Amino acid sequence: MEKSFKIAILGGTGKVGRYIAKKALERGFQVRMLVRNPDKLEGSDSRIEIIKGDAQNIDTIRFLLKDCNIVINTLGQPVKDLPLYSSVTNNVLLIMNDFGIRRYIGVTGASLNIRGDNKKLLNKIGAKIFEILFPKMMNDKKKELNILINSDIEWTLVRLPFVIEGSGTGHIKEHLTDMAGTSITNTDIAKFIINEVSNKKYVRKTPFISN
Repeated sequence: MEKSFKIAILGGTGKVGRYIAKKALERGFQVRMLVRNPDKLEGSDSRIEIIKGDAQNIDTIRFLLKDCNIVINTLGQPVKDLPLYSSVTNNVLLIMNDFGIRRYIGVTGASLNIRGDNKKLLNKIGAKIFEILFPKMMNDKKKELNILINSDIEWTLVRLPFVIEGSGTGHIKEHLTDMAGTSITNTDIAKFIINEVSNKKYVRKTPFISN
């Protein structure tokens, strides 16, 4: 992986995006970040190229991805809002194809069920509760996954438990069929994702990670 690679990040003001940007800079990558409200980026590193705009606007996505090599999508939204995950991801993949960008890493919730899962009972119950309480969001998350599966890019969709603020623990549990823990720090998420940029261990896979 060349140090000159540029990473495009969606969702830079959320719980995870700004930590990913920091870890990417530590590794020597260039970073371009899409944010709706730059004022939320307190203490932002001057090395980060900030793009102000709406992730729903395909022209904004085109501007964000131009000359980038990797896309990391950490877009989040309130659970009661009309879900936009699948439409944004679809637009991102369209522009990626236009620019010849091959690598995409996204995040989603551990409540997303996937064929081949072997979740323990408590996690099955938790996933069912999410489907009952937030059916539109969960349906859109499934649609997002299907868009990735039906593409030919090198995608990874990381399934997360509860995200907490904190420094790295130095121990990240990884599993393909069940969530091993109930929470993870945003610093550890960033470490995992930036490592995945280089080693591609989970290309076209949906790993769970936790502390």
